Amino acid sequence: MPFPLSISKVSKMRNQALILLCIVVFGVIGTCHGGSLRKKYYKKTCPNAEEIIKKATEEHVANDPTLPARFLRMHFHDCFVRGCDGSVLLNSTTNNSAEKDAIPNLTIAGFDVIDDIKAEVEKKCPNVVSCADVLALAARDAVSFKFQRPLWEVLTGRRDGRVSRVSEAMANLPSPFSNFTTLVRNFANQGLNVHDLVVLSGGHTIGVGHCNAFSNRLYNFTGRGDQDPSLNPTYAAFLKTQCRNLTDNTTFVPMDPGSVFTFDNNYYVTVKQNKGLFQSDAALLTNKGSRNIVNELLDPKKFFTEFAQSMKRMGAINVLTGNEGEIRKQCFVVN
Repeated sequence: MPFPLSISKVSKMRNQALILLCIVVFGVIGTCHGGSLRKKYYKKTCPNAEEIIKKATEEHVANDPTLPARFLRMHFHDCFVRGCDGSVLLNSTTNNSAEKDAIPNLTIAGFDVIDDIKAEVEKKCPNVVSCADVLALAARDAVSFKFQRPLWEVLTGRRDGRVSRVSEAMANLPSPFSNFTTLVRNFANQGLNVHDLVVLSGGHTIGVGHCNAFSNRLYNFTGRGDQDPSLNPTYAAFLKTQCRNLTDNTTFVPMDPGSVFTFDNNYYVTVKQNKGLFQSDAALLTNKGSRNIVNELLDPKKFFTEFAQSMKRMGAINVLTGNEGEIRKQCFVVN
């Protein structure tokens, strides 16, 4: 029987296994999944770096409540392609189409705000703080703004990558049309498991989804002009009033009805009601193990605890550290 244990037991066993694997394979923990990221990495080189980023982020979020969802998604999309190296921030050039221009990233906004936050850090500490760290910290600080406390720990020391390819974004980013098996494979490719998949999906409690990412569930689910039978009929009827046809790529709706700006665990309530907006949301109910985790995350305290742990793991995916990569002066272009 898959996943018969509680989240806390699974987390403990997984962490112990990872530590053992790191020691066996690498000899030390610091070189495994997360490199040499650490607390207060900039303590000597730029003591106020994290405070500068926090202040600049909060000023922007105060004026634009959509930024927490945008930064969270941007950070996620960065980490799933080449690791958390700021590659999603790079602009395309004459000779290269960058991740930014991949279809899944065309609806991400806020790149200009990350550039502004980076510029604030550069004023105080030029050529010291990476764009990858700026993005990781800004995502945490934006989501945490309303709580007035950090919701998860961000270790720092990431370096910026020099490569960004549209093809890699298309190949590695989980799709809203994915079934459970595909999602598990996407996450496993990044060193994350089913637990992380379900927990990080909770990020859909804030932000919006564009009609073209789910309208097939309303109008042509199996290619015969039908509706996804797993979608709550009342909710489907409402969505049809918003998304009039399959070709609408401009209209958007909240991913978590009634909670578009509120970061909480209501997403799991919504999923349980068969009101998950995307096929990838509904997929969490198609496997017994993931269903059990959804049920456990109906407890708000458990959700916040587990989300913090999974975000910390996600933020350490294939990071560049030490002498790898570079520290970009501007986030949208390599030095």
